[in-house]
Amino acid sequence: MKLPTSVPISLPDWVEPLVASRQPALTVEQRMRLAIRLSGENVERETGGGPFGAAVFRIDTGELVSVGVNSVLRLNNSLLHAEVMALLLAHRALGVHAFNAPGAPALELVSSCEPCVMCFGATMWSGVKRLVCGATREDAEALGFDEGPMTEESYRHLQRRGVEVVRGVLRVEARAVLLRYQELGRPIY
Repeated sequence: MKLPTSVPISLPDWVEPLVASRQPALTVEQRMRLAIRLSGENVERETGGGPFGAAVFRIDTGELVSVGVNSVLRLNNSLLHAEVMALLLAHRALGVHAFNAPGAPALELVSSCEPCVMCFGATMWSGVKRLVCGATREDAEALGFDEGPMTEESYRHLQRRGVEVVRGVLRVEARAVLLRYQELGRPIY
């Protein structure tokens, strides 16, 4: 067997037309609405991923840098959560290894749900300056998703590292996508 030397990563075809003409999102609610819309479209279009969406924005201008949707089932890769997809694509877009590198703009990661332990680690190491979350960990776990050993101390650690954390933004709307996913009987993994 030949060992793989690359991993193709892509967003579903419907994502680009959805975000192509986006104007800068100046409020945290506008930014969260995009993450929630991505999660909802991922559910309704059955594109092989969970009910999670994320986006990376420039904090200063509200310019959209990248987006991600959960692509675990579609691309057969347990690492391809929405936050990881958005961060990977933001690194590609900006050509930097860390968003806190000299000359890089200050970025925020907006996620339709509080991150699992893997996405939390990716957020911490990425160099974003702000993490904004919609639905809660408990909302995701109520469906059966395993979010890992996340605690309040985890968030305090992130804040001590200079990352602002904003939680519960449009939680009702974000949680509604999770409930829709459950209602449709989609797989929990």
